[in-house]
Amino acid sequence: MAKQQTLKNSFSVVGVGLHTGAKATLTVHPAPENHGFKFRRVDVEGQPVINADANLVVETSRSTTLGINGVKVHTTEHILAALFGLEIDNALIDLDGPEVPIMDGSAYSFVAAIQQVGIVEQNADKEYFVVTNNLTYEDAERQTEMLLVPQDEFRLTVMVDYNSVILGTQHAHMYHSGEFVAQISKCRTFVFLRELEVLARNGLIKGGDLDNAIVLVDTPLPQEKLNEIADLLGKPHIKVDKAGVLNNLTLHFQNEPARHKLLDIIGDLALVGRPIKGHILAARPGHKGNTDFAKMIKQEIKKQQKGGMTFDLTKEPLYDINQISKLLPHRYPFLLVDKIIEMDETSIVGVKNITLNEPQFTGHFPNNPIMPGVLQVEAMAQVGGILALSYLPDPENYITYFMKIDKVKFKRKVIPGDTLVFKLELITPIRRGIVHMQGKGYVNGQLVIEAEMMAQLVREVEEEKIPQSLHQ
Repeated sequence: MAKQQTLKNSFSVVGVGLHTGAKATLTVHPAPENHGFKFRRVDVEGQPVINADANLVVETSRSTTLGINGVKVHTTEHILAALFGLEIDNALIDLDGPEVPIMDGSAYSFVAAIQQVGIVEQNADKEYFVVTNNLTYEDAERQTEMLLVPQDEFRLTVMVDYNSVILGTQHAHMYHSGEFVAQISKCRTFVFLRELEVLARNGLIKGGDLDNAIVLVDTPLPQEKLNEIADLLGKPHIKVDKAGVLNNLTLHFQNEPARHKLLDIIGDLALVGRPIKGHILAARPGHKGNTDFAKMIKQEIKKQQKGGMTFDLTKEPLYDINQISKLLPHRYPFLLVDKIIEMDETSIVGVKNITLNEPQFTGHFPNNPIMPGVLQVEAMAQVGGILALSYLPDPENYITYFMKIDKVKFKRKVIPGDTLVFKLELITPIRRGIVHMQGKGYVNGQLVIEAEMMAQLVREVEEEKIPQSLHQ
């Protein structure tokens, strides 16, 4: 199971805010397990803390602003993208001004600083939002569409189209988080020349500069208008003779604007509060759509928590009872697995149907049949044993012995008529025949039992050694 991560050490950067123009120092500290991302305004009395939470978004005009009790943090998306993109889970972000420094307009300054101080693994498991059903969002006014579909890792696909000759229609994708640093983190924010006057008159981009944004010219403006915009921004007068990139930058990628939109989505989705296993497809995204979608995902997480886990019990089993009997040495009345419905290299899902015909119910208890907790643990262990034995070329020659059972919790009783579904995941890789697993059991999607278990695979013929395949 993937573990939560934080920074090895703190780091600081200094810069100006894109919209406020205020100089600020941002310092990112390691944080304990299950802390998440939090901003702390150290320049405000009492040093108020603002959680990186989609429900605390107060403004989305050209950036994402979080706020609580009148205290705000502007332009949160790039530092959050750096943390979320590097699969960090916990960090405390100190800021001595109203806005996160824009740096070069990308997330790379933060990424480089994180890489310099290093990342450390923590003990707690990551808690993913695993997408099980399609989730859709549409903003007709902005022509924004977003779709989240099941996928076994975090994946993003973006399309942007601003009816601009110079920009055109662009696409970008990130197929896995390993692409984030090289393919996404360096991509800078962008703006059209024709937008600058409106932004300036609305009190935005006070810290904007040709060093921290790509300015796109699709329609050259009269020199008089250019001078007026420059005066509004407090910048020197410039001449623009043709369409293109105003500051003659060399783009990192031909589709850098689309990749930056993808970067913004990553930062805004950090406001969900947990890593995501799913594929997001976005058309013409913006901060409002991103943060609205993050709120939808948080609602979906609440629904999942209320509704419990879902399993497709109608699918064709990977192992039926006859195949299970060839793997496990157990027989009636102690064979407690009916079928295996899912399995990969590190996890397995198995099913035990509870019936009144089982012998334990004669005495446990008369007129009140309840499946003993020890048999629930045993059934869970047998499911885990099937995963462990599946690594072996000759599983019939091995027996699995318990070594330790830890952190066992029973949430509700299990009775005849229930279908008990176990999901187990390896906590550590199998080495020297030692199997360490986290298991959970569900009835109707509700958690009824959980435990950590350790066992050892032992060959029945003692003089023979455990196969080399286990020494991995």
